[in-house]
Amino acid sequence: MTTANTHFTSRYPAGLIALAVGAFGIGLTEFVIMGLLPEVSADLAVGLPAAGLLISGYALGVVVGAPVLTLLTQRGPPRRTLLGLMLVFIAGNLFCALAADYTQLMLARVVTALAHGTFFGVGAVAATRLVSPDRGASAIAIMFTGLTVANVLGVPLGTWLGQVAGWRSTFYAVAITGVVAWLAIRWFLPVQSQMAGDDAPRGRLFTGPVVLGLAMTVLGFGGSFALLTFISPLLTDVGGFRTNQIPPLLMLFGLGVVAGNLLGGYLADRFPRATLPSSLLILTLALLALWWTLPIPALAVVNVLVLGIAAFMTCAPLQMWVMSRVSGSAGVLASSLNIAAFNLGNALGAALAGQALVYGGLMSVPWVAAAMPLLAIPLCFWGLYLERRSTQATQATQATQSTQSTQASQTTQASRTSLS
Repeated sequence: MTTANTHFTSRYPAGLIALAVGAFGIGLTEFVIMGLLPEVSADLAVGLPAAGLLISGYALGVVVGAPVLTLLTQRGPPRRTLLGLMLVFIAGNLFCALAADYTQLMLARVVTALAHGTFFGVGAVAATRLVSPDRGASAIAIMFTGLTVANVLGVPLGTWLGQVAGWRSTFYAVAITGVVAWLAIRWFLPVQSQMAGDDAPRGRLFTGPVVLGLAMTVLGFGGSFALLTFISPLLTDVGGFRTNQIPPLLMLFGLGVVAGNLLGGYLADRFPRATLPSSLLILTLALLALWWTLPIPALAVVNVLVLGIAAFMTCAPLQMWVMSRVSGSAGVLASSLNIAAFNLGNALGAALAGQALVYGGLMSVPWVAAAMPLLAIPLCFWGLYLERRSTQATQATQATQSTQSTQASQTTQASRTSLS
């Protein structure tokens, strides 16, 4: 059986690229609906608020599907699981394109979302097995690059296609992307041992550091999405940018997202303890800086780029935090739960930002957004403290056992000498 250890032949193994292609397709189907809401609303004769629930329905499908499908598939080899999930993804997008009414489209979106969390959860673990242990976070970042590129290039192109040829054509195109991803995974991802082969006790899943990691993901990524939800009105109503200037600014933000994702993986491999709290602090400061930079166009443009970098600089460190603290099938489940936490953060961030907008106006949104990663920083240090205390206790126990073993050996030797 081929294992990951035989695939260090290049810095970016082909299997990582195959996983990134799958991540691209999944990211595309999650976010492209945002640009097609008017077309969907008009075609299916529903209001924009109802059409917007297609986004919430997808997020709910991710949160529910991630742990459930992971538990059902964790005994199988990763490649077989990922191939099966891509088939669900392809079928779900075809059902979206063929949906005759709003209810069918909602059900199709939920079915498609079921594959999302488990694909990223299993895929992240599989990605780390393709590289040496000291490059695990970078491998996760490369896989997540597919998601970031989907936001920069895929979503604008998918939106344009839906506006020109009808929104159903976009979902047909996404289904074709899924076929390409299925073929790439089938050809390039090596067969790996099943995830549960080195299983750890299930009770170790919800340790203090893991629970804190999930909470940090909700808060850290929630802050990014809180701002992203209302970034367009902030730029136009507060920053004074024209409507036709928003797409280039969002593309600049997307380029920062790609760079930040790769940078976060690189730094997490080299500075595993310092990268996460540092990236959360940078994100907090970048969000707060909007209060002063938005009225100054040149500074606002720079801030948008920095926000893109800071927003996704946290992704690989957050995913690696959870994955590295459990092993075996529990590790795969933790990885999938963290993907669900990302989506829960999206929903929570958007909801809190909406309330801030209602009661405090647009300029209250950056403050609420910044509060979320700021709250995640003490959780990070708490988790590091718990780990250090646990390590010290383990070392003390080992030292005591070693001393007792030495004393027992000396006693035995003394007894033998006395008898002789």
